Amino acid sequence: MNITRKPGGGDGGSGHSDGDSDGGQISADAVWREPAARLLARLVTTPAGLRGAEAEARLAIHGPNDAATVKRTPLWLQFLSRFRNPLVIILLGASGLSAATGDIASFVIIASIVMASMTLDFVQEARAQSAVEALRRSVAVQATVRRDGAPVSVPIDRLVPGDIVELIAGDLVPADARLLESRDLFINQALLTGEPYPAEKHASDKTSGAENPAGAENSAEATNAVFAGTSVISGTATILVCRTGARTALGHLATSLAEKPPATAFAVGVASFGMLIMRLTILMVFFVLVVNISFHRPVLESLMFALALAVGLTPELLPMIVTVTMARSAMGLSRRKVIVKRLSAIHDLGAMDVLCTDKTGTLTEASIKLVRAIDGRGAESASAFAYAFINSHFETGMKSPLDEAILAAHPFDMAGWTKIDEVPFDFERRRISVLVEHDGKRRLIVKGAPEDLLRLSAKYEAADGQELPLDAETRRIFQATLDDLGAQGFRALGIAGHAIASDDQSIAVADESNLVFVGFAVFLDPPKASAGATIQALATAGVSVKVLTGDNELVARHVFKEIGVAVTGVLTGDDLTHLSEEALIAQVSRVNLFCRVNPQQKLRILMALKRLGHVVGYMGDGINDAPALHAADVGISVDGAADVARAAADLILLEHDLSVVREAVVGGRETVQNVSKYVLMGSSSNFGNMFSMAGAALFLPFLPMLPIQILLNNLLYDVSEIAIPFDGVDPEAVALPVKWDITFIERFMLVFGPVSSVFDFLTFYALVALFGAGAPLFQTGWFIESMTTQVLVVFAIRTRRAFFRSKPNGFLVAMALGVVAVAIALPLSPIGQWFGFVAPPPLFFAYLVGATLAYLALVEIVKIFFYRAMARR
Repeated sequence: MNITRKPGGGDGGSGHSDGDSDGGQISADAVWREPAARLLARLVTTPAGLRGAEAEARLAIHGPNDAATVKRTPLWLQFLSRFRNPLVIILLGASGLSAATGDIASFVIIASIVMASMTLDFVQEARAQSAVEALRRSVAVQATVRRDGAPVSVPIDRLVPGDIVELIAGDLVPADARLLESRDLFINQALLTGEPYPAEKHASDKTSGAENPAGAENSAEATNAVFAGTSVISGTATILVCRTGARTALGHLATSLAEKPPATAFAVGVASFGMLIMRLTILMVFFVLVVNISFHRPVLESLMFALALAVGLTPELLPMIVTVTMARSAMGLSRRKVIVKRLSAIHDLGAMDVLCTDKTGTLTEASIKLVRAIDGRGAESASAFAYAFINSHFETGMKSPLDEAILAAHPFDMAGWTKIDEVPFDFERRRISVLVEHDGKRRLIVKGAPEDLLRLSAKYEAADGQELPLDAETRRIFQATLDDLGAQGFRALGIAGHAIASDDQSIAVADESNLVFVGFAVFLDPPKASAGATIQALATAGVSVKVLTGDNELVARHVFKEIGVAVTGVLTGDDLTHLSEEALIAQVSRVNLFCRVNPQQKLRILMALKRLGHVVGYMGDGINDAPALHAADVGISVDGAADVARAAADLILLEHDLSVVREAVVGGRETVQNVSKYVLMGSSSNFGNMFSMAGAALFLPFLPMLPIQILLNNLLYDVSEIAIPFDGVDPEAVALPVKWDITFIERFMLVFGPVSSVFDFLTFYALVALFGAGAPLFQTGWFIESMTTQVLVVFAIRTRRAFFRSKPNGFLVAMALGVVAVAIALPLSPIGQWFGFVAPPPLFFAYLVGATLAYLALVEIVKIFFYRAMARR
């Protein structure tokens, strides 16, 4: 029997039906109510896991394991959706009417131009999105799942009901699942329950907590099951996947998950620009249509002209330019060892002016070594090392670099030691406790923040093993030892404990009192030689770096001194507890070192910076960093980070180095600048064309350009613009944070648009007065002049420098000159007759050269005064 092919999802004769018709997934209450053995049978699996082929078959039936997944629209439907534009539909309909009256050639040409334009847009955007999706998948969160009897790493969206998954601390729970095995398992369920404290879970056929006194059920509270959207704080577990995707508890929030996140300033700005141009275009089209009809010109021809004009002036290429530019940037960043998960984060990265980061791995080498184990007076202590080793050995949470350094220092004989219980590490207590037994005696061993353990200790272990009272003088000596270690740049963990009654089977936080202080485990993490220069480079680029660390102030100050960075201000976790939000906002800008801070305090710091108007990035890789990564404008993590950190991040660094962030910041700014080039070109040329069309409609007895000529103009212009994402950017343009400025764009449009119109009107006069142009020659002449000026102006608009002092990308040059050459050559070829063109007289081309050079020169002059005026703003 293959249950994945049985829609009813029954248990194969047990007499139980889960009530679902969802292709074999287990009902919500059955996940925690039914015995594990029955669930394994119903899902036709074993603790060894599924066969690979069976897993693939189930994936085809159940779909991706993503609660917010939206079924991808087939490419052919995506292409057809491009034609939902009402302007295009009406245009094709009107051209169809022309064909019905005998003008079949015009219909074929218009339909071909529209099809070519839509295809160009679709292909460019589809390729860009595919490239970005491939990058996302390269850093997708993985799960350790048993397939064909062996553990393998699989992206969590490929899990299916019946899979057996192994969990450790830091992992995301990938689906609604039953616990088959567990050891000291604590789960963060805040997303589902709102409860910030970890919940302890056990593998058992008996559960508790899922029913409240009123009889209502809350599956997330079941103690023998875990649910998608939660994460492992500590411990280990083996789970049986019962429900995936939209059928999980998290999937019940599908409506809110499917909603798009709040639009970024960049997205709002792009949309605002598009709507501005759209409104102006519609007003102008109505004006031109009314004028043509009032002058008793053919209604169908006037309608076709107005619709073609609307299509030509609408910035329909903007979404594609944005997507392609950002996708190209994402591909470029991947070569710089940065993987982009959220495309809009590229803009936020370019706008970022504050970066908050941990100390380890960014300011230091992250090559932590245990150098000493000492007592409170600084003498070598075998007991301090032994207890530190035992605690780290038995800890079931994610091993920290400090734990790994202890375990790698030198071997310790663990024969005869057994673990009874554990109180896992959390970032409020900043310590972990294990209850162990040796030779029939039980002892609590605590490892954690040394200041806290000194505070919780009432005695200390002397060199001869005696336990003596920890009086005020001895406490002062021990504190001085700790301070001296910090001043030398050493990190330290406190080691303490006490005896426990031999019949005690468990421990709790309350047992972490009246401790016997044993000593310190001392670590060295050398400062990173390049860190100081990188922080200075970021500061020069307008990004201030603030360090948020769990270490004490003395250690952090030593590292700052070693890398040559000045400490401008310090706040500790204790200071933050006494500061109101208003007081924190007043101080946060001057402070660049925050010590002994917990996750909630990191979040407070970020929110205070955001309230001051900063665009804030946060770089972290631990379980405790997830809230800050979510809250930051740009969340940055590393490839080896905890699952919860990687899932929360917008960017994943393949190399834990601030210099990589510096390169990524420059890449983000280049992207925004390249999108701006298209927007500035579109705003100036479109606004100028509106003036020109309105003027031409008033005094010409014929259409200034035929509908098919307008559409051809639009197609050729689109082709020339596809090279913009490949263009380079001047160094000074990315020297400081780049934010989207719609006011700047509007002023640019209002200044440079009329400049374009001046030369259009000059061309109108020259064609009529100098060349005696009738309708065909006038339309041909303006088509050539319009194409030449609006395409070549990119070389002036792409830079604030004089255009000859900024080298454009070769592809951009080739596309621009190629399109201009086509626009000039078409009227001279037999093909030009299809579009209503005639060959202009030779003197027209002399005029074209002079007018184009004059236009570009005037744009350069106006550009100088415009940017000077904007600088004084």
